[in-house]
Amino acid sequence: MTDWNQLADRSLRGEAVAPAEALAVLTSDDSELLAVLHAAFRVRRAHHGLDVRIHVLRNAKSGLCPEDCAFCSQSTRHHSAVERYPLESVEALVEGARAAAALGAVKYCMVTSTRGPSERDLDVICEAVRRIKAEFHLNVCTSLGLLKDGQAERLAAAGVTRFNHNLESSRAHFGEICHTHGYDERIATVRAAKAAGLEACCGGILGMGESLEDRVQLALELRELEVESIPVNFLDPRPGTPLGDQPRLRPQDCLRALAMFRFVNPSRDIRVAGGREVNLRHLQPLALFPANSLFSNGYLTTPGQGAEADRRMIVDLGFRVAELVAAE
Repeated sequence: MTDWNQLADRSLRGEAVAPAEALAVLTSDDSELLAVLHAAFRVRRAHHGLDVRIHVLRNAKSGLCPEDCAFCSQSTRHHSAVERYPLESVEALVEGARAAAALGAVKYCMVTSTRGPSERDLDVICEAVRRIKAEFHLNVCTSLGLLKDGQAERLAAAGVTRFNHNLESSRAHFGEICHTHGYDERIATVRAAKAAGLEACCGGILGMGESLEDRVQLALELRELEVESIPVNFLDPRPGTPLGDQPRLRPQDCLRALAMFRFVNPSRDIRVAGGREVNLRHLQPLALFPANSLFSNGYLTTPGQGAEADRRMIVDLGFRVAELVAAE
């Protein structure tokens, strides 16, 4: 049996967790789960205290992506019953920020279903960001697909502070879920965002048929890229997609995965993201012991449990909703 507190001590000292150690977290017995979570919580608390950061997503352009990612209901190659609409207006995006601010969000993330942003789309996004920054005490993240030269710089100049582009899975497994672009293109976009002075929000989706070793390799790749924020999604299979019949993960396996990401990336913002309610079920509150942030008020095409229930869960656990600070 692994001494999980020793693993936490090493992580707290800044020692890199080895692949075998990360895998041991994922293969631990259910009887050890509370001990694993306690050790992960020690690391989480040292870096983030008892704060939980609330992030709100805006589906700014829906159902129009030409890529073939097997999990995604917004791909035009799949037959999913999702709402389809072009990029929203500046006014609608600003109104979304107003609603996010009212929920106490520290981040407002505008997401578009696309391979990458057109110059016209970028014009709209940048104008919305300028207006949001002028009106609200709120930080802005964008998730716009693959970036071309100069686009990250435009976003940074407009006031975007963070760019999201998930790796989705390990390099070895990525070819099983996407054929219209490559893993290195995703890594290049993350690096372009960081080179432009943006923080990188980059994570993945678990439960897409990957191995436990794939999950470890994803966590290690994110450590290598030095991303600031890691959203950990759990597949909520969407009808009409190639992964529509994939079974959901066990709650215990979701919690072990969150703990593993914490040990491997001890100081980073670990977010329990899409699919948390339907995969974690009644164990959902325990996710906040390794994770320090969450998406609230839905996940682009699927609803969540609701902002009020999220806040109640945070407070009932003895955590506190984080307030926006300049370093966010």
